[in-house]
Amino acid sequence: MSRPDWGTAADLVVVGSGVAGLTAALTGQRAGLRVVVVTKDTPDAGSTRWAQGGIAVVLGDVPGDSVATHLADTVAAGGGLVDPLAARTILAAGPAAVAALRGEGAVFDGHPDRLARTREGGHTALRVVHAGGDATGAEVERALLAASRREELTVLAGHAASSVLTGPDGAVEGLEVRDDEGRAGVLAAPAVLLATGGVGGLYETTTNPEVATADGWALALRAGAALADVEFVQFHPTALYTGAALRGRAPLVTEALRGEGAVLRDTSGGSVTAGVHPLGDLAPRDVVAAAITRRIGALGAEHVWLDATGIPDVAARFPTVAASCAAIGVDLARDPVPVRPAAHYSCGGVVTDDRGRTGVPGLWAAGEVARTGLHGANRLASNSLLEGLVMGRRAAEDVAATLAGPRRLADPADPEPRPAHVAARALLQAAMTRGAAIGRDAAGLAAASDAVEAASTERVATTRAEVEDAALTLAAHALLAAAGSRTESRGCHVRTDHPRTDDHWQRASSTVVLSGDRLHVGTTDARHGGVA
Repeated sequence: MSRPDWGTAADLVVVGSGVAGLTAALTGQRAGLRVVVVTKDTPDAGSTRWAQGGIAVVLGDVPGDSVATHLADTVAAGGGLVDPLAARTILAAGPAAVAALRGEGAVFDGHPDRLARTREGGHTALRVVHAGGDATGAEVERALLAASRREELTVLAGHAASSVLTGPDGAVEGLEVRDDEGRAGVLAAPAVLLATGGVGGLYETTTNPEVATADGWALALRAGAALADVEFVQFHPTALYTGAALRGRAPLVTEALRGEGAVLRDTSGGSVTAGVHPLGDLAPRDVVAAAITRRIGALGAEHVWLDATGIPDVAARFPTVAASCAAIGVDLARDPVPVRPAAHYSCGGVVTDDRGRTGVPGLWAAGEVARTGLHGANRLASNSLLEGLVMGRRAAEDVAATLAGPRRLADPADPEPRPAHVAARALLQAAMTRGAAIGRDAAGLAAASDAVEAASTERVATTRAEVEDAALTLAAHALLAAAGSRTESRGCHVRTDHPRTDDHWQRASSTVVLSGDRLHVGTTDARHGGVA
């Protein structure tokens, strides 16, 4: 993988090197595009390699399962905000996407002609394929990076994307990037695809790696694109609890353990989910995370227990979890595991259609950064890797089709430095954790907004840390504004001052746009929330 000189022109610049970004880059290059991938850390530093559970996909060899059933489960989990047409398109493309990934060399558990399956929360069938037991994301990332090397994909590592550059007509002309020393450069391109991942860095504790700092949300907003459903941040029910002073990344304890029979118990020995949902411990994630949070609060505890001791060969089947547990002195095969929810996944993001197009000409988005309508108010387990595979490919194919016709070659001028609000990260994370986590109310959201504002200064962001902090600051305000406007509880957005689901908000997705320095919140029909 090579590094281009500053000013290198490309047809497509992909921001991010996870499942969506690398899939898009490989697809685009094979379609004849000149592709440059920009990633601010090492290519494997993102969230993809940490994904444990697997890929939810209907391959046609499980009796009684179908794309229609998968869609029904997705819609049920999504709390009325799934776009069924977009979701069906993505889910139906799953088998081809997994086949293409296997063609890149990815190896899944089971026989090549009959892959092993497991079941996770919210699924009514065994449809989750996995690799290395609980190391699916690591295998996906390995295979895509190996393919990138074979294809001699140009990857610019150690560079943070600081601005999407647009011309007088609003169309994309390129991307400004900054290296680790803060030096700026411009990549000229008529197409930019955002695949920057999630927003876990908004919170003190998250299952995401430290690179998940909402960069794509900020890049999109400043370029003129809209966000939607950003109040719906999914907290994974079972992150490993490693101590009261935990900050940063908490190891994930995969939902597949519960799919294989592990049970949740509170610190008094009682069931956490009995009477809460017909699926019990395999209820959708928002239900289980809220149930755990209530039990922790009621008992004054720091965590609940996940008991996987009844699963045969559990340590061998789930080696990643077993290693994380062993690091804190817990034997997965013999001991219950201390777990509690942690910020995990953004169900909303940059509004796109089912080809990855945003409302800004020349700007596409794919993966967790995007809001396609697949996840609604709560993502169904293991639909994320599937979406990244499908939408990375679809977006790149759309870029290639778009650029096949007559087009103007972009020659962007060097951008003028633009000051941004930059909050101190630790203060921002503390405010968001207090006011915008699983249980929210108007007073807490307002206090969080005030605290983020008070922790901010206005300056030009030059270093990677400043670029990230500016992105987190803008993203925090967007999330708080959307959460404040949704005066109901739905999916993984729980308002303690509005605990019921309100029919007024049924199928209503919140939208956030940036005009000047002001964020504006509106609504759109979730069934048609993409870009025309």
